[in-house]
Amino acid sequence: MNFLGIELNTRNLPELDKEFIPLGQFNEAFLKGAAKPVSIAVERAEGEMASVDTFIYGTDEMRQADCYYINRLVKTILWMKGGFKIYVAGDENIYNYLKEAFSESGIQAFDNHFMANVFEHEFQVVFCDKVPQTKDSPKAIGGHMDGCRIGFDAGGSDRKVSAVIDGETVYSEEVVWFPKTNSDPDYHYEGIVSAFRSAAEHMPRVDAVGVSSAGVFINNRAMTASLFIKVPEELYDKKVKNIYIRAIHDTFGDIPYSVANDGDVSALAGAMSLKKNNVLGMAMGTSEAVGFVDAEGKITGWLNELAFVPVDANPLAMRDEWSGDIGCGVKYFSQDSVIKLAPRAGIELDESLSPAEKLKVVQGLMAQDDERAAAVYRSIGCYLAHALAYYYSLYGCENVLLLGRVMSGKGGDLIIENCGKVLKDEYPQLAEKINLALPDEYFRRVGQSAVAASLPEIK
Repeated sequence: MNFLGIELNTRNLPELDKEFIPLGQFNEAFLKGAAKPVSIAVERAEGEMASVDTFIYGTDEMRQADCYYINRLVKTILWMKGGFKIYVAGDENIYNYLKEAFSESGIQAFDNHFMANVFEHEFQVVFCDKVPQTKDSPKAIGGHMDGCRIGFDAGGSDRKVSAVIDGETVYSEEVVWFPKTNSDPDYHYEGIVSAFRSAAEHMPRVDAVGVSSAGVFINNRAMTASLFIKVPEELYDKKVKNIYIRAIHDTFGDIPYSVANDGDVSALAGAMSLKKNNVLGMAMGTSEAVGFVDAEGKITGWLNELAFVPVDANPLAMRDEWSGDIGCGVKYFSQDSVIKLAPRAGIELDESLSPAEKLKVVQGLMAQDDERAAAVYRSIGCYLAHALAYYYSLYGCENVLLLGRVMSGKGGDLIIENCGKVLKDEYPQLAEKINLALPDEYFRRVGQSAVAASLPEIK
């Protein structure tokens, strides 16, 4: 296939989406003929930096391909690592393009607004002679078992808490709550404190508290989180950004604590379960939730919001309603993907059903070995193989833990089976390096809240 003058030789395409263009393969093919050096760096919190040296064509004929390649590259860095300032060196035309595209009114305006809010900085694109070098500060959190600990897991429909003494869970509690529909931050605060106190009653003391929560966290602060989506902005800044810190201090005083994204905690649980590091945890549910534990067993502090990292270069790819962008992971590795593909397989879904109920319909057909449902899951497996090749180029992840309701039952087995086949055929060298894993009994038994308890170190 040919896209923007770049020829791709993709052997494996999803049977229900033949227009799919693997972005990783497009990038590789693009770079084979590009020779003009360009450098990009993205600055994030506390002076951390993600930088990359790459190439473009730099000709009028290939300007559209150059701009597309650089746009997707910057978009990927922003949602993988986060950042509020883009540095550009090597080509003023690319700088001018990025400055316009990522402006407050440009085609990537959503990224501008989101990152400016998360990092509490004006979003900027600047031209320079040489971009800053990469600087990361991964944190060695998790895996601490000593003492009396509380682990809290804030979910969208229930909250879980565990009391853990020297690595043994002595009490766990799961309570239904409605954080996404409540606009009063005191409702959230009181729910968190109630869970803390419930766990504390089952231990002689509390030495540390670990929190696992959906959202973007910087220095333990909730910079943005869907759990608090109904809270007005003025109250969010005042009462939500420090909500977990306040709840811990108000309840237990000055003790060690750590707040981490639930995707990272899932990856940490996977590392503990697999007894391996370099783990990418990938949950396919309402969205695509991802976490990463590096080769040294550390949590990087990156955003890892791969739901909004592009994986498909097809210009007619499905648009994400939230970010307004196309071809991003959320439409390929979540229940949205199943719902998107089902009609193409000949499965009619009642539009009055919720997304979760639509997924259940397809899962029910798959349980009966319905060939139409099988085509849906095989297609997702093909998507996954191409995306993992791209993710590997970004993370170097050797272990991939696959989670979430889309991965449950026979459909999940078929996703893994077809993913493996496509990896072996399309990326044979990579197939030898990536280990695909599902949660084992240890992972299920320990639970997210108990793993969260291991986050802080008691000094």
